[in-house]
Amino acid sequence: MEFTETKPCAALSPFIHAFWELKGDKNDSQWERNFPDGCSGLVINLGESCKTDNGTHAMEYGKTYAVGAMTSFNESFIENGTHLLGVCLKPAAFSNFYHYAPQNELINSTVEFDRALSFNTEKITENPMAYLNQFYSNRIGKTDAQIQAVITDIHQAKGQTGIYEIARRNCTTIRQLERKFKTHVGITPKEYSNIVRFQHALSIIKNPGQKRSLLEIAFECGFYDHSHLSNEIKRNTGLAPSQL
Repeated sequence: MEFTETKPCAALSPFIHAFWELKGDKNDSQWERNFPDGCSGLVINLGESCKTDNGTHAMEYGKTYAVGAMTSFNESFIENGTHLLGVCLKPAAFSNFYHYAPQNELINSTVEFDRALSFNTEKITENPMAYLNQFYSNRIGKTDAQIQAVITDIHQAKGQTGIYEIARRNCTTIRQLERKFKTHVGITPKEYSNIVRFQHALSIIKNPGQKRSLLEIAFECGFYDHSHLSNEIKRNTGLAPSQL
């Protein structure tokens, strides 16, 4: 399997993490697992039909799909004829480019876009990165400054600050934050914080230079104990910490 990521142009960097491309090779016949990161995205299938959403959905050639934020792991089946091209949006950035359903309606789902919203298969095949940069540069809309400030606050605290305190610091209420997060991110602020905290712990566990016990990592990342951390990892990845 060949996987590449390309950063967007400077104007798009506040909204898009990366453009990516995945191609299967002759030896591929495997499930590829992705973990929750709080992000939504778009993907176009330029190859053979590809099973995703843990085998419950198939992406067809030439069609563009919206991919909602995940609350657990998601698997896609990669084989020789697989060719996917995608966009990883930053949290809450979907509404900067699309007037579509609230993000909570897309959670853990891959949904086929209408033709009017879809990528042009011929143009994207000719020069994918140039096409995507132009496509999204022409669609940038208004940003909700408050929700972006809250997301920044959560990341700076590595997901360890209580939602009441986050709301107070940003001059809003928990109920208002929950409504905005469900519309623009798809999940609640608490769920998003938990994903940020999980991702921080995951980065430490997978860092070969870190030689700390699971209990030490759990305390550093704001979990009650190693069992609490292990359960969170299992829920998000389907794996035990030793299998990562």
